[in-house]
Amino acid sequence: MTIFDNMVPALAGALAARGYETLTAVQTAVLAPEADGVDLLVSAQTGSGKTVAFGIAIAPTLLDGRERFTPGAAPSAVIIAPTRELAIQVRREFEWLYAGTGARIASCVGGMDMRKERRALDDGADIVVGTPGRLRDHITRGSLDISGLRAVVLDEADEMLDLGFREDLEFILAAAPQERRTLLFSATVPPQIAQLAKRFQRDALRITAAGESRQHDDIEYRTILVAPSDRENAIINSLLYFDAPSTMVFCSTREAVKHLAARLANRGFHVVALSGELSQAERNNALQAMRDGRARVCVATDVAARGIDLPNLDLVIHADLPTNPDTLLHRSGRTGRAGRKGVCALIVPFHRRGSAARLLKIAKLQAETQSAPGPAEIDARNHERMLAELAGIEAAAEDEAAQVAELLAAHSPETLALAWLRQQATLRPAAEELSDGPTPAFDAAKAERPDNRFENGVWFSISVGRKHRAEPRWLLPLICKAGRVTKREIGSIRIFDTDSHFEVISERADAFARSVEEQGTLEKGVTITRTGSAPAPDHGAKPKKPHRKGQFDPSEKRPFKKKGFEKAPFDKPPFDKSRGEKSGFDKPRGDKPWSDKSKGDWSKGDGSAKKFKPKKKPKSGE
Repeated sequence: MTIFDNMVPALAGALAARGYETLTAVQTAVLAPEADGVDLLVSAQTGSGKTVAFGIAIAPTLLDGRERFTPGAAPSAVIIAPTRELAIQVRREFEWLYAGTGARIASCVGGMDMRKERRALDDGADIVVGTPGRLRDHITRGSLDISGLRAVVLDEADEMLDLGFREDLEFILAAAPQERRTLLFSATVPPQIAQLAKRFQRDALRITAAGESRQHDDIEYRTILVAPSDRENAIINSLLYFDAPSTMVFCSTREAVKHLAARLANRGFHVVALSGELSQAERNNALQAMRDGRARVCVATDVAARGIDLPNLDLVIHADLPTNPDTLLHRSGRTGRAGRKGVCALIVPFHRRGSAARLLKIAKLQAETQSAPGPAEIDARNHERMLAELAGIEAAAEDEAAQVAELLAAHSPETLALAWLRQQATLRPAAEELSDGPTPAFDAAKAERPDNRFENGVWFSISVGRKHRAEPRWLLPLICKAGRVTKREIGSIRIFDTDSHFEVISERADAFARSVEEQGTLEKGVTITRTGSAPAPDHGAKPKKPHRKGQFDPSEKRPFKKKGFEKAPFDKPPFDKSRGEKSGFDKPRGDKPWSDKSKGDWSKGDGSAKKFKPKKKPKSGE
């Protein structure tokens, strides 16, 4: 008995050609006899091989005993995915999986040309893969006929509900034939997923694949402790140390992705960036570069990388710590997929060791703690790789043998080996120097006075000032990050109209200048330059106004006042009637006598209330 016994022969041949020797837990579960021909509610984590699982699960239903699909027939299956990248990825998987069945596979996703998708549907498609919104558009416009559907698959159903696609999903499922099969795949089964299954599935078989702990057994977790100023250098050294064929680096913001990708590109890495601000064409080109091997590092945000499956992705680096355990598992699940081994490295600043430990504890993961690899460790690792490569070299061919003999005749073996070593060194970026350990805690009793520590400090200028609303509270983190220093190594900060000046401790000034020069222009075009001397204290200062009472002289005796009630000479003189007309408060307010209208006119009569006289009723006929 083999793993392909209960499988459609065409799909079994495709898996064998791909080198499949074993199936994952979820793939084995959907091939069980009790799962044949029924609706399925499958709980499986990312990286468990569920794309192949629902591909082989619906094949008997779609082919119905035939070996190939009937040309010109209406679509037999619709696969619904939450994101464009995941939908395109599913289509690629189905293309090789269903290659032997003659299936025509079309994709309908947002951001792509809808006219081309309509032409592909008009030409005939047996399996349609798409996102909920675009599939609904094609159904309402009449370009997608779902009257002949035999199966509907919801991939990552929990994410689709989180993204607000519930209405679109309900529309598609309600429009599909009642006798179809419905397969619902989800990482978790919250109440809303259970309600959706109860409404649109018929006696669904519940399948729970291996838990999260087993799914992540193929991932080796490492916590790399670094100084906050060495975070980017630690990422560079980690890439050189592990030397993975394909690596994904996760950042928390788009700006961080853009900055880190530019830094890695400047250091000689083949890198692409993936963030939400890119167009669909740019995203596709970036992913294709990773698949082709033209790029080996992908710097991405969490949202942009959702559902992405890259081949040979052996290393995941968390440049910024995840905010919650679910994000940690989602990021890490990009590697160690379908039985492959992978490494997940968390870059943790010294002051965030506690946060990282709590995150791993909640996620029920064990991680090995280590310091960031230094140049010596990276050189030793590269030496091992070179020896392994030389041990695996085959014998020279005829055309190569002549060239080898010519080289050996002209040069000694030592010279040739040295030339090869130097050539290998030029192919790799150089490792970065890192701090020895965590910055010691500040001790007020032992600390030097600031003016003594910065007695020989070096001054730098940064191209933001008062006009840019510069403040020390946001200038300090920017300076520390650019120069890879701590705030205790930054002295005075003086802000002027168009620029600002700050002082760096003399022991770190040269390293600060080198770091700034490597990075070049900072975010939003900000630049830092070395001035060498302190700015003039009267830079842009306004002349002081004279004191209105004169400058106070402590040696001068104060004048003695006899009476405290005497008026000072600068007080206003009393009003003199002879000097002008009467003041306003002596003027009469009017010719009429005062009266309180709110209580009647008391100046007339005896003050008794007026007799009430009812209004006359209108006579009839008026």
